[in-house]
Amino acid sequence: MSTLSEQYDKTLLRSCGNDVFISANVEIRRPQLVSVGQHVAIDTGFYLTTQAEIGDYIHIAPYVTIIGGAKGLLQMADFATIAAGSRIICGSDGHMGVGLVGPTIPAEFQDEITHAPVIFERFASVGTNVVVMPGVTLAEGSVVGACSMITKSTEPWTIYIGIPAKPVKIRPRAKMEDYARQLGY
Repeated sequence: MSTLSEQYDKTLLRSCGNDVFISANVEIRRPQLVSVGQHVAIDTGFYLTTQAEIGDYIHIAPYVTIIGGAKGLLQMADFATIAAGSRIICGSDGHMGVGLVGPTIPAEFQDEITHAPVIFERFASVGTNVVVMPGVTLAEGSVVGACSMITKSTEPWTIYIGIPAKPVKIRPRAKMEDYARQLGY
């Protein structure tokens, strides 16, 4: 990928492969906890507070937010995508009244906090403005449609929509797998 746009300082990352574009207009709070594969594009407005393992041939569209702090984890296997405006929640306050809420509260006074990885398996994708809750695994080839909320792990090669997202259709896989093989995957 070639571009004349300014880019993020990739030397700050734990590791970064070849052919990677990361917009200069991103905020990666803990770059030393982030590894990026090859053939990756991360667009403007990306905000990341968690650990992240980003595979090959990944696209993260504009204004994606991934939160959960240092204990949170996002894993994206090859050929996964996140569309514009989506929110990936890898850590969340319980809001159950057993403590105070927010990152500035000392630990002994905090409400319960759930940290659980969000995992995108190969070919998994979320559409525009999707919300993914902690602990969800998007199974290989599964897709979540625009403006949906996914609260539970998905089944492979299945399309989900709604709030909460429900399965609506099986997704074909042969051509995608064939193209990935042709690329050496």
